[in-house]
Amino acid sequence: MENRWGEYRRGLRRADQQVFDRLFEFARAHADASGLQTPRLVEIPALVSIILEQQKQIDDLEDRLDHLEQDLNDRE
Repeated sequence: MENRWGEYRRGLRRADQQVFDRLFEFARAHADASGLQTPRLVEIPALVSIILEQQKQIDDLEDRLDHLEQDLNDRE
């Protein structure tokens, strides 16, 4: 799948290429679960894996923000 996206990746700015590479790392992290699917497009399980990892990061950031806000409120 990564080979099919190689030309797109080369067209990205260097900083965006690094972000793009991290997204593929997310997909590889869930390759076992993705392999259980038999979609017509191989990208679909990879995209779901990427979304899953991003949501986990969002949840973590929201938790950290909640704790910081609580700490600030406790100081007042």
